[in-house]
Amino acid sequence: MGTLLDINPATLRNWVTRAEQNETGLAAEAESESEELKALQREVVELRRANEILRTASAFFAAAEVDRRLR
Repeated sequence: MGTLLDINPATLRNWVTRAEQNETGLAAEAESESEELKALQREVVELRRANEILRTASAFFAAAEVDRRLR
């Protein structure tokens, strides 16, 4: 193949090796990003739950304060 294209076999081998390394690196990077995305999604769910709890508690204490002032 290298002779048909007038490419040194060592150069061709280096290109193939580099391409394989790039593919491996991209796959590892994609997996890492996927794991990070899942962790961030879990964190968002957790923070939304905490915000809902805080809103509910705030409404409860605000209502209790209004009730206390009316008495």
